Amino acid sequence: MSKPVPDHHPLRKLFADLTERTFLQKLHWSDLNVVGYVSNLLIDFTDIDQLCRIRNNRGKRLDEVAGMLLEADLLLNARSFDREREVHRHIGDFTLFMVGVFPEYLKRIKLHQWIHHPDFLVDYIKVGKHSYQNVSEFDYGEFKQHAPLFRKLSDNFELCVIGLGYVKDALNDLSNSEYQQVKRILLN
Repeated sequence: MSKPVPDHHPLRKLFADLTERTFLQKLHWSDLNVVGYVSNLLIDFTDIDQLCRIRNNRGKRLDEVAGMLLEADLLLNARSFDREREVHRHIGDFTLFMVGVFPEYLKRIKLHQWIHHPDFLVDYIKVGKHSYQNVSEFDYGEFKQHAPLFRKLSDNFELCVIGLGYVKDALNDLSNSEYQQVKRILLN
């Protein structure tokens, strides 16, 4: 696994600023816990090892939601309730990210009718909402304080998708000089 993005890295500040501005100004949603979670999700998923961090019991990286759903099922592959929660959280994160930031990938799966693709029949929004709902039901012990956040993510999944779409648009619309400055910082 690679190292996480440091706390003071310019990319972290860029994503935090764009996410906060988008959620507050465009969506009129001032929940800083949700804003922080979504911003950190963007940072985490800049690393492919984080985007595809769920592995099956043979160590194979799972990059399809259908496989992740099997891995999260206690009757099939999940070895514990903690593992069930971990995988459902990742499914929620993965689907939110893909629908919000890369909807064109999902359109390709559906439009080209890649029926051989495991996610051809998966409704990412429905599955994401359901997975966050599952995580929110772990409202005991060390998970209790985080349960309300996942309830909000489940209840407002579509709004979060729209917010991520706005963040993506803002990244695409960065003026050339700002983009070049970030690029210089990142590549040096």
